[in-house]
Amino acid sequence: MASLAHSLGKREINHYFSIKTSKVISVLLVLVLLVLHATSRLLYGSDSCQWLLSTGRFLGNNMWQPDGCMMHQYTSREASTCLAGKKIVFLGDSRIRDLFNSFINIIDSQNHSPFMKHADMSFKDNSSSAQINFVWSPWTNNSMKGHLTSLSNAPAKPDALIVGAALWVIKDAKGSAEVLRQYKMNLTSMSWVLEKLTEHGEVYWHFQEPVNWNALSPSRKPITDQQIDLYNEAAAEALSFSRSHIKPFSVSRLAAMHTINLSSDGLHMPDRCVDVGAMVFMNSLCNKVIRPIDGSCCQDTPPFTFLQKMALCLFVASTLLFLVLHYVRRRPHGRTLSPDVESLEEKKTAGIAGPPGAEVVCGALSRMGLIMVYFYLCDRADLFMKEQKCYSHSAFFLPLINVFVLGLFYSDSSKESRVLNREQTDEWKGWMQLVILIYHMSGASAVIPVYMHVRVLVAAYLFQTGYGHFSFFWLKGDFGLYRVCQVLFRLNFLVLVLCVVMDRPYQFYYFVPLVSFWFVIIYSAMAMWPQIVQKKASSSSIWHLGILLKLLGLVLLICLFAHSQALFESTFTAWPLSELFELNGNIHEWLFRWKLDRFAVVQGMLFAFLYLLLQKKQVLSETRGDTLFSARVSLPLLLLSGLSFITYSVWARSCKTKAQCNEMHPYIAVVPIMAFILIRNIPGYARSVYSSFFAWFGRISLELFICQYHIWLAADTKGILVLLPGNPSLNVLLSSFIFVCVAHEVSLITNILAQMLIPKDTVALLKRLGGLGMLCLLLRAMSHSSSGA
Repeated sequence: MASLAHSLGKREINHYFSIKTSKVISVLLVLVLLVLHATSRLLYGSDSCQWLLSTGRFLGNNMWQPDGCMMHQYTSREASTCLAGKKIVFLGDSRIRDLFNSFINIIDSQNHSPFMKHADMSFKDNSSSAQINFVWSPWTNNSMKGHLTSLSNAPAKPDALIVGAALWVIKDAKGSAEVLRQYKMNLTSMSWVLEKLTEHGEVYWHFQEPVNWNALSPSRKPITDQQIDLYNEAAAEALSFSRSHIKPFSVSRLAAMHTINLSSDGLHMPDRCVDVGAMVFMNSLCNKVIRPIDGSCCQDTPPFTFLQKMALCLFVASTLLFLVLHYVRRRPHGRTLSPDVESLEEKKTAGIAGPPGAEVVCGALSRMGLIMVYFYLCDRADLFMKEQKCYSHSAFFLPLINVFVLGLFYSDSSKESRVLNREQTDEWKGWMQLVILIYHMSGASAVIPVYMHVRVLVAAYLFQTGYGHFSFFWLKGDFGLYRVCQVLFRLNFLVLVLCVVMDRPYQFYYFVPLVSFWFVIIYSAMAMWPQIVQKKASSSSIWHLGILLKLLGLVLLICLFAHSQALFESTFTAWPLSELFELNGNIHEWLFRWKLDRFAVVQGMLFAFLYLLLQKKQVLSETRGDTLFSARVSLPLLLLSGLSFITYSVWARSCKTKAQCNEMHPYIAVVPIMAFILIRNIPGYARSVYSSFFAWFGRISLELFICQYHIWLAADTKGILVLLPGNPSLNVLLSSFIFVCVAHEVSLITNILAQMLIPKDTVALLKRLGGLGMLCLLLRAMSHSSSGA
């Protein structure tokens, strides 16, 4: 009775909430969000520099998050590169002096220049010739005006100037309204000098932070938050930020509201607050120069590249052609079906599968174009907001628990009960992909035990790659070009489109190059002479030795490349491989990814060979409900598998650094993988059921992994996409819903285009490959000439 209610509940959910309905809802949501965000930009402005300087909050203990954009954490090398030859001036009181010191520490953390109270200070970066000066000027009087006038008349004017002072005035004024009025008048008289300085560089006015009044010394008690607010308002009115080019710098004030209780004397800001102000100032100066991926504040949308323009033209042309073909087919008079569409409909009626017609292909390309526009708007245009990741145990484990509860709810009987049947491998890919998505969203890579367990999941994907492709070639014996092109197209289509639309190198999407490379290696090993398949091996057991020798040769080749970096680099930096495997002009990322799981594919191939051999010899009991081995063998294997899981987890927790763990990972990742396979397949009941929820996600796992880069995460996975600001939980639900719908649609589009672009006829396929190669070379040449011009 309970299982019947469970089944009826799932049917009712699926009836009212199909994937087709979900996609319609997601399109409507995207349109509404586009309108809302565009309207918000028009009404409240779209200057992310303003968000950086005047908004934000703390994520966790130390991470500062401006509203709507991401702040980069600059290294000393990046700071020196950005500030090369520049002159930066800090002018004001002791709070500006603290900001100056923190700013210097970003450039040179080893700097130990002597601290001088109530005096000017200077710093010169030897590596970049940047000159950073602090001018002691705590009074907004003629002395400050004289300093500013000297700066404006100097031959070398400052490239950036940050000014702020009020505390000494407030302390001596003792609440006098006349002093406040004079303060405002003095700033008004200085505003023209500040405005003049903006013609050469950037000028900032630093608003005063609050104080911890209870911790102030008796002589400083006149300084209250109420007085500070009045003087900040006076500065805002005197300098007229809305009409001038002077930038208000109020982020330190916001940070101080959370940290002022940590101040040692109630007046000077704690390091945590001052460091936020210094890093914000560095982002304001350098983001437009360095253009860091995870520093979206103060960055403009990059101009369209030649290939992006060509892609847009292709998508527009496909949409127009689709509309024309659709109109022609829908005309009520006569037999108006186009030959391609008509033949497709006839084949569907007859139950014959065939290549899609022109209308179907153009429709797929037009939908792909709309999806790519959404990708671009999410992660290249400055329309939607972005935020930094901040790890917490609840942000990682609570979604995991929810996901696995859903997965258990959608449990069904599998069609077959053999080891690693299709439904089971889809389920395996599905839950692993969901774990990886949560891992990326929560920023859990900073936690070494979590990082190492997720590394096992990536190794398991490659293990499945070896298992699946070896099984196909062993059982089918199909080494034709059609099979190779079909697999490589399905793996690479989305990534190649994104490389063009998002202007990223192929190696940036590292997992697809990795699985594509290993597929080619598996194919080469199996297809090379002598071609050994199950049908041939059935005639003589000597062929089994041949397969093992091939696998051994593959292991030796891997070891050779792994232990000879010179050989590895000379191989993969040679053209045309360099176009595929270099990232930002070097091969180190590819070397790291390749070495990390270098044995996983061979281990998957070996497991497939042994399993298929045991299956052929009828050693395994794979009947539904039966235990895979005898009870005397099964129980020790299950206990050993459980012990392996525990041992691996203990080892992962004991690792001190990622580098230490990664050294051992290639050799021991197979242990938890094999343990999982045994636990999942030895009990007959476990082998006979699967989670349709996880399996559904497993069938689009590749698209989910790639799409997350730009429409679920943001800034090329460095941050989080914010479609709905102010409510993180609801934002994740909304962006996840759209993201999953997009990934599913991309999977369908890939299948449609694969049928059209990869014909079964070898001659036609060779012609298309030749034409495609010529087109790629032409576009590459035109792109280079366009960028050179």
